[in-house]
Amino acid sequence: MVGSANTDMVISAEHFPLPGETMMGHGFMTNHGGKGANQAVAAARLEGNTAFIGKVGDDQFGHSTIEMMKGEGIDVSGLTVTSEQASGVALITTVPSGENSIIVDSGANGLLRPEDITNAEKLFEDAGIVLMQLETPIDTLTEAAAMAKKHGAYVVLNPAPAPKEPLPVELLKNVDLLIPNETEAAYISGVNIAGDEDLPAAMNEIQKLGVKDVIITVGSRGVCARIDGEMVTVPAFKVKAIDTTAAGDTFCGALCVALSNGKPLVEAIRFGCKASSISVTRRGAQMSMPRLEEIVM
Repeated sequence: MVGSANTDMVISAEHFPLPGETMMGHGFMTNHGGKGANQAVAAARLEGNTAFIGKVGDDQFGHSTIEMMKGEGIDVSGLTVTSEQASGVALITTVPSGENSIIVDSGANGLLRPEDITNAEKLFEDAGIVLMQLETPIDTLTEAAAMAKKHGAYVVLNPAPAPKEPLPVELLKNVDLLIPNETEAAYISGVNIAGDEDLPAAMNEIQKLGVKDVIITVGSRGVCARIDGEMVTVPAFKVKAIDTTAAGDTFCGALCVALSNGKPLVEAIRFGCKASSISVTRRGAQMSMPRLEEIVM
């Protein structure tokens, strides 16, 4: 994993606050988060051999993140500490429907540099899959994708949060699998996605950028994919959602574990959907992620 590590501060409310509104919340908790760290934990709990490359601040949150990852069995030799910025944080509000809103201060995540990738080349030499997101600098991810391909790894990019500017061709040409949600797919492709009928056009535009395969997650409806030119739809498992905070991260981590175990992409998607369906029935990000023995297909 190449990505972000944050500390999440989560509070529940009856609805999302309106501009200028002060309201009472409940159930406040602090836990480890960040898309990169979330996906690393998801993979590790499903018995994937996982290493993490990222950056945290020299503060309580950063050192706690390192200890958490060690406890999950994640290789943290590529996780460095800086005194230039505080560790990243995310402020999360959840509402009864299971939806959430998130504000992130990247902090030390924004200081992950291409030279950090070079310094961690040994991890790439041993990697079968490299999974990345967009909460760290794009030039660093571009270097990581190139390093991954240099050593024959399969590159997966979860383009979240949605990019506000076009992703560079230098990055996308080295991406084997792109996993956006509908919003992210619309930003990248330039296609207005009003319904499932617009997904093929969005996938076409994304693949023109150099990406081999595309998976678009469509929330409670499941996943749509273009695999070797064929459209595939995998429905979501039906559950009562309590908190969707880490659903996408759980899916990505689980899918990569399945791929690393030699499963075909469609089977890996189903495995990811199952893991994600368990996570949304629990509160929190990493604390909601299932272990392998919980997944019965």
